[in-house]
Amino acid sequence: MASNGVIPIKKADCLELTGDISPVEAEQAVRGVPRVNIRFSGFKDGRGFSLAALLRRAGYKGELRAVGPLLHDQVDDLKRMGFDTVEIERRDSPARIRNTGGMNSIYQPDPGAPLNRASAMHQRAVTIRKARAETLAAQTEGASPEEILRVATAEYGGRIAMLSSFGAEAALGLALVADIAPDTPILFMDTGQHFPQTLTYRNRLMEHLGLTNLRTLKPAADQVEAEDPGGDLYLTDGLACCDLRKVRPLAAALDSYDALITGRKRYHGGERGQLAAIGFDGERVKINPFAFLSREAVAERYKALDLPRHPLIENGYASIGCWPCTAPAMEPGSREGRWTGQDRKECGIFDPARARRAKRAGAIRLIQTEPRRLGAERIA
Repeated sequence: MASNGVIPIKKADCLELTGDISPVEAEQAVRGVPRVNIRFSGFKDGRGFSLAALLRRAGYKGELRAVGPLLHDQVDDLKRMGFDTVEIERRDSPARIRNTGGMNSIYQPDPGAPLNRASAMHQRAVTIRKARAETLAAQTEGASPEEILRVATAEYGGRIAMLSSFGAEAALGLALVADIAPDTPILFMDTGQHFPQTLTYRNRLMEHLGLTNLRTLKPAADQVEAEDPGGDLYLTDGLACCDLRKVRPLAAALDSYDALITGRKRYHGGERGQLAAIGFDGERVKINPFAFLSREAVAERYKALDLPRHPLIENGYASIGCWPCTAPAMEPGSREGRWTGQDRKECGIFDPARARRAKRAGAIRLIQTEPRRLGAERIA
């Protein structure tokens, strides 16, 4: 038990502390914990600021998240004290807003007003990162996959990962990474609804390419039990299923990365038709080494490299994801067969509305122009 009767609150993937805990006990409690929430009783509670600074000076490298009825004007100070994220809790009552300082960002006592406007610092950082991504995009327009990946790893080295579904065209991107940046973490979303053939193919492909830095991400068991106990959420709300099984687990693992390598290509069509080699989606930079390749060029590369193909391709599957949202397609190499019967053309991870939904949720990621590298925990 901590001093003054304060007990650190343990959660599934983090530790929650209040300002009453002693520095010595806090340092001991956070050892080996990837994320620490520091709860503020109010916006005037200075103990949380002090505790964050003490933990950083003591060498804590994980994520620090400020939680409570804080003000947007405090974001700069929170960052300076060592926080990575601030989660501003909404107050429903006008009286509580006045008493606790839980006002909206323009100081109008309207409990329905949004609490997600980022500080000027945050907006400047986003603008800088977006401008840099646009510069790199112009530099790599029409470039080869090899050149695009070399530019990206030079710019974001140590803060870049590859996102792979181990689907129909995954082997090409993984082979490129194995050749140019083999230590790159490979993030795989094990949604619990993959085809068995995909899991077998994942293992075979990693071994074939000599890649060893696989990080398998899974949805939180308690969230699955609460939101999809029957495993059939996809029948009524495909986007909610993606949020549960893909978006949230990925978001929890991405704080150490500023850029993600994807296998998206312009010939996939839809919103991918104007894809840049390097782009910024408001949260992270996305690297698309194969954006400019034609379907024929992809096939030629597969043949030249003698890469193993996903076993479901022989059964007519052109694009392969979770089994509830994947069906055979008429055109090889297309996105046909995905989300049949649903009014959508994109995975939840790349859904343009995803960033807007994340912003409305109230968590502001403190994007830095030169981010401090966090101690990443390998996810088994």
